[in-house]
Amino acid sequence: MIDELDRRILAILQVDASINNQDLAERVHASAPTCLRRVKRLREIGVIERQVTLLSPTALGPSLTAIVELSLDIQSAERLDAFEARVAGEAAVMQCYRVSPGPDFVLVVQVADMPAYHALVHRLFNAAANVRNVRAFFSVQRTKFETALPL
Repeated sequence: MIDELDRRILAILQVDASINNQDLAERVHASAPTCLRRVKRLREIGVIERQVTLLSPTALGPSLTAIVELSLDIQSAERLDAFEARVAGEAAVMQCYRVSPGPDFVLVVQVADMPAYHALVHRLFNAAANVRNVRAFFSVQRTKFETALPL
């Protein structure tokens, strides 16, 4: 399904998705039409989910990163799905993972400051959300942040 040429293409695109097709083709030692066809196929089969621009969290003003562990009061499939839908609609929730064992979810949240975090807590973790326990950790320094998957 994925061969060595695909892996070389993906390695470059993970570092710089803005590279033009001609430069990509030269770097992976393939023709431009082949590269274009390969990238299109990788998108179609879901290997490439999307292409984005990553912003520095602090470049646009104050920023607070919280890693939040939480457990639900009732863990039925419907309640787990309902909570996932609730957080999926919240822009401040950057990542949401259903985990096991331990808490039911781990969230990575990005807000401007502590009052913004407090407002988020009231919106998402109230009694109607079926949340039993919340434990938050606040980042004091980001040592590593990568988006590229090892190939």
